Amino acid sequence: MATTAERMKAMWSRRRADGLREVRLFVPDARTAVTRRRIAEQVARLEPAAEKAALDWIEEVSEFDATR
Repeated sequence: MATTAERMKAMWSRRRADGLREVRLFVPDARTAVTRRRIAEQVARLEPAAEKAALDWIEEVSEFDATR
């Protein structure tokens, strides 16, 4: 039986052959008090009009509802 490392290498090879590549993301841990406080501070500084304009634009250019 193949080792875990061998199985993972084979899986990565198959995915690369399919035109895919691995991307790893490290994101802030929202479970920590420091991160939650920083997010709250950033949200408090948002300008509602600018956020509404951004969301309106995203909705306008998105393809979520192609029937319109």
